[in-house]
Amino acid sequence: MKTSDFYYDLPEELIAQTPVEPRNSSRMMILNKETGEIQHKIFKDLTDYLNPGDCLILNDTRVIPARIYGVKKETGAVVEFLLLKQHENLVWECLCGPGKRAKIGTEFVFGDGQLECTVKDILDDGNRIIEFRCDDNIFAVLDEIGQMPLPPYIKAKLEDKERYQTVYSEHLGSAAAPTAGLHFTNEMLDEIKAKGVNIGYVTLHVGLGTFRPVKVDDVTKHKMHTEHYIIPKETADLINETHKNGGRVICVGTTSCRTIESSATKNGCIKEDEDDTSIFIYPGYKFKCMDALITNFHLPESTLIMLVSAFAGYDNVMNAYKTAVEEKYRFFSFGDAMFIC
Repeated sequence: MKTSDFYYDLPEELIAQTPVEPRNSSRMMILNKETGEIQHKIFKDLTDYLNPGDCLILNDTRVIPARIYGVKKETGAVVEFLLLKQHENLVWECLCGPGKRAKIGTEFVFGDGQLECTVKDILDDGNRIIEFRCDDNIFAVLDEIGQMPLPPYIKAKLEDKERYQTVYSEHLGSAAAPTAGLHFTNEMLDEIKAKGVNIGYVTLHVGLGTFRPVKVDDVTKHKMHTEHYIIPKETADLINETHKNGGRVICVGTTSCRTIESSATKNGCIKEDEDDTSIFIYPGYKFKCMDALITNFHLPESTLIMLVSAFAGYDNVMNAYKTAVEEKYRFFSFGDAMFIC
């Protein structure tokens, strides 16, 4: 398949700039992956489509306020740093801009001096290896001086940092939110549990590679970015027990999907696991574990719309996206949801 096969025309005004309140009042398209039938609902209606014995798999990663601005000690020039991946406690891989101001050996200071750093290395892709220095826990400092690394298509200022976190976020490490989970409230999760639906958690720290466009014409030639994941034993056991008892494993978001599909055996069994994954799911992929998917509407020609097409069928998905545009759904991170079942 060609990358251009996954293009659709999206009016700019349909790109959601701010989240809706309350979280679960966003719209939700129900897509039957077998028939292509579409229904239009509100996200809080999701509970009606879940069955006792099903399980939801949520990604409990927490986004780091990873965008910080450093002042070059020598000249006072300002450089933006985006923390991408923690190599050691105070050693991080960062995206710096403008990069020409961040040469090896250059030192920067942040905030009121709470944080300093030295550029240690420049990688082949232009990312920098940065060694930070601070008296406090670096995450505490980032929480004070950092900004949320919102995707480039969101131009509006985020008034509340927590609106780019899921209500169940726990483990710091992501450069972007697992946005399908932004629709849940704690009250809604309680209702889902009360119906007899089980909830399991995995952790996949989302990298900014999730926003990078596919630059090759042949989909199969695309090289995926790598992300780190953790599947606890209790979640692995829950998934296996759910399938054993005839329930559905429902992933909340493509990150949860990529996590369990990376670890599943051919017969769909899951074990406790921690590893890196660069799994690339596109049409032709045979799903081993996931039975249903809750997701947002993704960028044209992105790896995420390819994943969704692999699960629900290319024609079904492209028709669903065409319908979403016609019905003026809100798109991308702060946009509306789709339940594929």
